[in-house]
Amino acid sequence: MSRGPASTPQPGAPVPAGGRDLVDYGTRYRDLPFEPLQAAYRRRRVLAQVALHGPVRLLEVGCAEAPLFLDLPGQETVVVEPTAVFAENARRLAEGRPDVTVVEALLEEATEETLGEPFDMVVVSGLLHEVPDPLRLLRSVHRTCRPGGVVHVNVPSAGSLHRLLAVAMGVIPDVAALSDTQRLLQQRTTYDVAGLERELAAAGFRVRTRGSILVKPFTHAQMQRLVDDGFLTTGMLDGLDRLTELLPDLGSEIWVDAEPVGD
Repeated sequence: MSRGPASTPQPGAPVPAGGRDLVDYGTRYRDLPFEPLQAAYRRRRVLAQVALHGPVRLLEVGCAEAPLFLDLPGQETVVVEPTAVFAENARRLAEGRPDVTVVEALLEEATEETLGEPFDMVVVSGLLHEVPDPLRLLRSVHRTCRPGGVVHVNVPSAGSLHRLLAVAMGVIPDVAALSDTQRLLQQRTTYDVAGLERELAAAGFRVRTRGSILVKPFTHAQMQRLVDDGFLTTGMLDGLDRLTELLPDLGSEIWVDAEPVGD
């Protein structure tokens, strides 16, 4: 899902199939420290890749509180969002946008009739690590993406600097260990690059390019404290994001652009 606030950072109920409680998720997500800032940098990268590829039809799988179409005037977009509160918000935000369709469903259960023609680009942002069956989701993504199209995926990185620091301090046994925040949000795993690429390959995708965002030295709660104290400025956060150009393996999240191959 494309989590976070409606704008990019300025420079300088029922339990569905799969067992996730999406009502509880929606409530807890809103209370997370630092996540709005993390999401803004995630969103900046997603929008940059959308601009790079210039899709005619865009599918966003999961939108949380800030669907991408808010920053994409005139872009034909379909949003598939299973969480009722987020879908309702997206429909309200899409009023007056005939180019936007909001489908309240899991992508795995959405029909071709509902979704329409295959998409030039599919965005799966901040989601793959949360679903109980990522291969099923990715295969559903594959059927919605046209040949020659692109799928943009991002997930938290097991190699993030803050995880490496936690291992060095003896706080967690290894970089793949789930944090308290991940358990709170019903997340099932933390990916490294190799693991993400294996899952994409199993679903019929070939990675075109990859990178990371925001070198994050500390946990979300610690980062938020530094922001609240006035120590961590927007300029410093922008610098930590640009630092991924020099230290791509240390970014807090991995992103990839992949293309469907085979049937």
